[in-house]
Amino acid sequence: MELDEAYLMYVNELYRYLYSLSKDHHTAEDLVQEAFFRAYKQLDEYDIIDIKPWLYKVAYHAFIDYTRKRKRIVLKDTIVEEVTIQTPESKIMHKESYTQLLAYIYQLSEKEANAIILCDLHQLQYKEAAAVLNQKENTVKSHVFRGRKKLNALIKKAEAKE
Repeated sequence: MELDEAYLMYVNELYRYLYSLSKDHHTAEDLVQEAFFRAYKQLDEYDIIDIKPWLYKVAYHAFIDYTRKRKRIVLKDTIVEEVTIQTPESKIMHKESYTQLLAYIYQLSEKEANAIILCDLHQLQYKEAAAVLNQKENTVKSHVFRGRKKLNALIKKAEAKE
C-alpha cells in the first residue's frame, strides 16, 4: 500500500487518536502531519506488513516527542464530532457522551488510558496496540482490563450521584 492511499484511509483515525491524546485540535492536526511526514521518511527503511498499527506507532511517538518538548499537555474540553451521525440532536448527545467518556478515561493512569483509547475507542487489536505502545501484548491486555474495571466503577459512582 502506498503512503498516499494510507493517508486517505487513516488520516481521520489518526487525527481522532492524536486529538484524544493531546486534547487540542490544532496540536492534533500538527501531529497528524508530523506523523505522516515521519512515515514518509521511514517508509523505505521498514518492511511493513500491516500499515495501520505502524502509523499509530509513528503517531504515538510524534505525540511523545511533542510532549517532551513542550513539557505540558494542553487541556481543552472540545471533541471531534463523528461525521456518521445525522441529526443535530444526536450529534450533541454523542458529543456529550464522548466528552464524558474521555473525562473518565483521563482519570485513569496514563498506561491504562492509552490502552483503552487504542483498543476500545480506535479498535486496534491488543497486538497492534502493544506495538504502538512498545509493550508486551499481555501488558496491554492487563491495562485494558484494569482500565475498563476502573471506568465501570467511575461511571457507576457518577450515576449514583445523579
